[in-house]
Amino acid sequence: MTLNKLLIYIATAALSAAAAVPVHAQIYSWRDTNGNLVLSNRPRPGTASPVRSYAVPKTENVRATRFVVAERGRLYDDLIGEHARLNGVRTDLVKAVVQVESGFNPYAKSPKGALGLMQLMPATIQRFGVRNPFNPVENVGAGVQYLRQLLDRYQNNEQLALAAYNAGPGAVDKHGQSVPPYKETQHYVSQISQIAERPPELKSNPIYRVTDSIDGRVVIRYTDKKPPTGSYDVVGTR
Repeated sequence: MTLNKLLIYIATAALSAAAAVPVHAQIYSWRDTNGNLVLSNRPRPGTASPVRSYAVPKTENVRATRFVVAERGRLYDDLIGEHARLNGVRTDLVKAVVQVESGFNPYAKSPKGALGLMQLMPATIQRFGVRNPFNPVENVGAGVQYLRQLLDRYQNNEQLALAAYNAGPGAVDKHGQSVPPYKETQHYVSQISQIAERPPELKSNPIYRVTDSIDGRVVIRYTDKKPPTGSYDVVGTR
């Protein structure tokens, strides 16, 4: 894990551990009197008002202004991995989206009405038939399917798919299929891209979209292994 990825992970985990809202806030940092790096969602107060900070597990010189639960995100590793594989989306990308959207809080709510781990909007909830958006299985299942649709729409361009996930496909298309010039969206795309940075050794592995016919019904599946037969397309790499 790179230093940048580690610091972003620590910041989002620390700032979301006690919150029931998605993490889109500015992250502030400074050095305390002992030289430790302090991460917070609030600007540094005056020197006359020292801030209580907490040690970050496995990171000696980094502290946060909220208690950090190191194992929080691991609760959903298997669930995220399963739906990522089913939809041909990088596991690291899905996990980064969950991390930034909700801080792994399944009961997260946003002022705009987004709900759950992947902060599903009402239209997305309805589109994918989600009965309980606070159910991690339903939420992640729908969120990853939606992310897959956005990746398909933008030829597997992860930055555009993330921008559309945050601001809506209409905003991306309105600005010539580019990341909209919204500060929140640009920060969102940058943050997730850094957390989910592709390891160099995985960049050349293709993802195949396979079209099968089962009992007269068209079924689409994704795999990183080239199908020996049948109809398939290369939709990207992982």
